[in-house]
Amino acid sequence: MKARQEHDAMGSVMVPADAYYGAQTQRARQNFAETGLKLPGEFIRTLALLKRFAAAVNAELKLLEPKPAQAIMAAAQEIMDGSFEDAFVVDLFQTGSGTSTNMNMNEVIAGRANEMLTGRRGGKSPVHPNDHVNLGQSSNDVIPSVIHIAGGIGVQRKLVPALEDLRGALAEKAEALRDIRKIGRTHLQDAVPIFLGEEFGGYARQIELGIIRVKSSVKGFRELPLGGTAVGNGLNTHPQFAERVTQMLASHLEMDFHPAVNHFEAQGARDAVVALSGTLKTLAVSLSKIANDIRWLASGPRCGIGEIHLPSLQPGSSIMPGKVNPVIPESVLQIAAQVIGNDTAITLAGQGGVFELNAMMPVMAYNLLQSISLLSIAARSFSEKCIQGLRADAKKCAAYVDRSLALATYLVPKLGYDTASAVAKKAYAKGKRIADVVLEEGLLSEEEVKETFKEKA
Repeated sequence: MKARQEHDAMGSVMVPADAYYGAQTQRARQNFAETGLKLPGEFIRTLALLKRFAAAVNAELKLLEPKPAQAIMAAAQEIMDGSFEDAFVVDLFQTGSGTSTNMNMNEVIAGRANEMLTGRRGGKSPVHPNDHVNLGQSSNDVIPSVIHIAGGIGVQRKLVPALEDLRGALAEKAEALRDIRKIGRTHLQDAVPIFLGEEFGGYARQIELGIIRVKSSVKGFRELPLGGTAVGNGLNTHPQFAERVTQMLASHLEMDFHPAVNHFEAQGARDAVVALSGTLKTLAVSLSKIANDIRWLASGPRCGIGEIHLPSLQPGSSIMPGKVNPVIPESVLQIAAQVIGNDTAITLAGQGGVFELNAMMPVMAYNLLQSISLLSIAARSFSEKCIQGLRADAKKCAAYVDRSLALATYLVPKLGYDTASAVAKKAYAKGKRIADVVLEEGLLSEEEVKETFKEKA
């Protein structure tokens, strides 16, 4: 068992983490498979935050004596500050309500609170993990509440800012590249010319719409199931408990949380999680489209499209000297694949709501928070290490336009579709430009050709 250094009134000693949790956590460790996966740190810290405010409210309601309440709050704050990380040992794949993680937290808080009050670590007196730390709560309303709080924090503080930075970088690049004419492409074939800035403006709009969708989807997380206790009817909790704790959370986090409108819905279903995950999947698909386009546009540098050049971050090959790969777009594509897979797991877990409880909450929490974190990292990295530093190859863009057979499209209003098509076929067969064939055939004057093919998109 990993040991930790503790400094207290008893002196500096090596303290095993299991001194802070009790029998229920021990049984959970013994009875569940050790996959090596745990609920992430942000989940644990958010759970501790909820316990801190629960103790404060129970003290206000005269349900807890001041000293035990203060000790519970202090212990919870230490966990929020990063202490006792090695004391949270329950595997991700546990009971579907997350009871094992909830009790792990209750026992660690009680164990540390008892140490503060008596100098003895662990135990159930004077602070009991169920009677005091878990007072007015059930795993069945606490765990889904923590999913909503941690998910809401992740979206508001990590994901949306990262996406806004990426949108801004794409919009700036669109402006910088607005005058560079290039060939458009549909079906992986040449199409009529566009401007490179227009292409990047489309990417910026994709991310802008992604931000709108994410903000809309996370609104479902504002309702907290707290207060429903075991089955949604609020048994054994004070009628003011949930409202007061939720108000504290909302004020502390500066987020619009409020008690669930219907606690039976709030505990029996995890539809809000499924909805947000679906939006994150859509965002992953958007990032995939943009990342794929950019790595194709940068392909080469001599034998591919090569219309843009990406920042060179690292050698791209262990065998081919001088090769540089699109590292960041490829990392974004892999993250997108993971998020799409996470959404499938969350969708299936969302079907685990049977009667008054969804019994697949830990895996939903893990995958949702991972998706939020990964997309935040992807957006930030894409913006800072790829988009901001890429540049256009204006000469190559112009050369592609000049030789494109799609320029025959501009002839249609003057010569008709069939004649324009014949010109394109002849130009392709002879390896000539569209303009050259038009002049050779005497279809238009030189002045008309210049007017027809002047720079426009």
